[in-house]
Amino acid sequence: MANILVVDDELGIRDLLSEILNDEGHSVDLAENATQARMARQAGTYDLVLLDIWMPDTDGVSLLKEWAMSGALTMPVIMMSGHATIETAVEATRIGAFSFLEKPITLQKLLKAVEQGLLRNAINLQAASNVPESRTASTAVATAAHPQPALAGASGDEAPSALAVHSATHSLPAGPQAHQGFDLDRPLREARDRFEKAYFEFHLAREGGSMTRVAEKTGLERTHLYRKLRQLGVDLGRSRRNGG
Repeated sequence: MANILVVDDELGIRDLLSEILNDEGHSVDLAENATQARMARQAGTYDLVLLDIWMPDTDGVSLLKEWAMSGALTMPVIMMSGHATIETAVEATRIGAFSFLEKPITLQKLLKAVEQGLLRNAINLQAASNVPESRTASTAVATAAHPQPALAGASGDEAPSALAVHSATHSLPAGPQAHQGFDLDRPLREARDRFEKAYFEFHLAREGGSMTRVAEKTGLERTHLYRKLRQLGVDLGRSRRNGG
């Protein structure tokens, strides 16, 4: 879904954040210090960066300032720290940080901050790619005269219109095993497990493997959902691939 860089000198935090974000379907790169973060930023483009403030070689605020001055601060950066003062957080925000997370970071706060950061990045990218108003108007007239097929923008450079999404939703299959039949001669527990597995695989595929959205759709807590999927033998990797 998104390319995210996690910069933290603590191995446990890097591994934890990587596991959570991977579970959400994101691609995650890791850096344990500012030197590795610089190399990663030079080698690729990220939709979001999670940046620790206190690091052994160069602190996160200095790296943030370096990126801002060099024009490399093109993505939202969420600062992280367990010891930073309010002044440090304010300074980071003034330089260009998107938000600040205080350690220990709760799952709910992390996912909310990441969601908001990615939304900001999408808005910024959309604003940067806007065409002149006159061109937009002429395109709208041409589109009205010669309607395009739903989801014609297969390259993914432009978001489909609401009409295209609506058409696709009602014309494409609902998802894997959406119409699966069940053998009612089986014992109740076995038949119920088969139904629940198909139910969760369907929602995972439809939500692109996002555990957060599946939890919201099914009304389960994430920890309960994880246990349930493992118990049923649901292949989370395959669900993400099918959803992507």
